[in-house]
Amino acid sequence: MAGKSVYVRQTALITIIAQLGAFVPARQARIGAVGRVFTRGGAQDNLARGQSTFLVEMIETATILNNVTPRSLVLLDEVGRGTSTFDGLAIAWAVVETLHDRGQGAKVLFATHFHELTRLAGRLGGVRNFHVAVREWNDEIVFLHKVRPGGTDRSYGIQVARLAGLPRSVVDRAREILGALERDELSRGGRPSLSGTATDPHRQLGLFHQPVPPPADSLREKLAAIDIDRPTPLEGLSLLAELKKNAAD
Repeated sequence: MAGKSVYVRQTALITIIAQLGAFVPARQARIGAVGRVFTRGGAQDNLARGQSTFLVEMIETATILNNVTPRSLVLLDEVGRGTSTFDGLAIAWAVVETLHDRGQGAKVLFATHFHELTRLAGRLGGVRNFHVAVREWNDEIVFLHKVRPGGTDRSYGIQVARLAGLPRSVVDRAREILGALERDELSRGGRPSLSGTATDPHRQLGLFHQPVPPPADSLREKLAAIDIDRPTPLEGLSLLAELKKNAAD
């Protein structure tokens, strides 16, 4: 919604127009000779060949990495979004490092929602961060369609979902979950852990849901039941041997 993909695509079009020797829509432009333009964007699968959206994305990315030259313009939009978050982030991170170290000076635009990638600007000399400006006002957002230096630490997916017409209850619940994830409040099962959610009378339970009591700790129960003032020394040794046997089992 902010215009990242449009910005990337117009860069490709302006570069191609400049190679033809035609005027470009800009007050001033300095564009060198570009031998090849590589692009990876959009989301599409190939059912006839049994290729998922993510596989198509990886095939195109591999083609870029294997053929990039110092005179190339490389445009990558949301690489890594077709798989799990950590897998996608790891692949996107490695792709940026490879293009930086082995791209031999190729010009690269890499649009992403993986905010962790902005850290590469401090580690790799040829990496710079830019973001598309957004203004927030009373829980409303206005996309300014201006590219400015520096990174950003958030996206606006929930606001866009609200603009698309998602029910208010879904949007509000998404905000709750987002807050828990940002605070890293996760249960042992890896789910967002929110105070008060478990006792919510409107909470949807599974069809066969039954509360599962915590497993009994027989050893702890036996220790709690012992009256340490009554056993004789022999009974104490016998009890200790029994507890040791139970612990070993």
